[in-house]
Amino acid sequence: MLDLGKIRFKKLKWGIAGLGRFSENSIIPILGTVRKARIMSVYSSTPERSKFIAEKYTIQNAYSNFDEFLTSDINAIYIGSANCDHYEQVIKAAKAKKHILCDKPLALNSQQAAEMVQVCKDNKVQLAVNYVYRFHPLAQKVKELLTNKTIGNIVSIDAHFHINFPPDGNFRFTKSKSGGGAMRDLGTHMIDLFRYFGGELHPVSCIMDNVVFKGEVEDFATGVLRFETGGYASFSVSTNAERAFNRIEIIGSDGSICLENLVGPKFQSAKMTILLEKEAKKAFRKRANKLQRGLKLITNSFIKNQRAIATGEDGLINMQLMEELEKLAGKK
Repeated sequence: MLDLGKIRFKKLKWGIAGLGRFSENSIIPILGTVRKARIMSVYSSTPERSKFIAEKYTIQNAYSNFDEFLTSDINAIYIGSANCDHYEQVIKAAKAKKHILCDKPLALNSQQAAEMVQVCKDNKVQLAVNYVYRFHPLAQKVKELLTNKTIGNIVSIDAHFHINFPPDGNFRFTKSKSGGGAMRDLGTHMIDLFRYFGGELHPVSCIMDNVVFKGEVEDFATGVLRFETGGYASFSVSTNAERAFNRIEIIGSDGSICLENLVGPKFQSAKMTILLEKEAKKAFRKRANKLQRGLKLITNSFIKNQRAIATGEDGLINMQLMEELEKLAGKK
């Protein structure tokens, strides 16, 4: 039996499963710039789509059968398929001894997510989740500042993430395929950042609604959670806003930090402002390709068979928190 823990790859051979817009326009071209990565195979349930993407990016193998795709010359898989397909594809990939990067949310529910995490452990493969905002240099700097108590204890974190994504034929707008709307698509990122910054959380309250667009899934969600160590985190997310001030404000007992444009538009530089007692206001700007940084680090962790920065366990905990918030909103 192949033991990935005893193998060190010089270059990680990737397969891409799920060839939607994000895979086509972000994952594949950016992963192609990672020196230790090589994309060998692509998979879509639609043969024409897999062939088109393979030809567009000069990728060797195109598959429309997932089991055949797993037998190709790959060591790791990115799973960017519809949320409803994550469960089956992750479990099959783990049993085929492939390291896995799965897009968020990890699954449709926490029961599925728990099984996925366990199967990956049983088969000694790494399971990472694509929580890209952890990889921005300013997010990592904020974590360092909070860990070092630069602004004292966390009093509150308030995050806003609003985009314009009107309902169309995308799987995200069919509840059986996505599991939900703005909460599952955007709220999961905010919850993950809260945990990355301040540790574990307990849900307090939540509202989910269709404010602008009517359909099977909500276009707006807002929630409040309490950190285990004290202090609170709140977020609002929506898919119904043309232009929005997307920012994260962190209030501490000895100072405050504001992050602007960390989430939202891809190509804007992010800004971090720090306020400390008896010190002048400090501001820093940083333009960074967080997805490229993330894919590079994840590739390296898979090569070394080490845990990624955002793991399957993180995906499971975030799913459990979302389910609790949805219950508080009366949606489950």
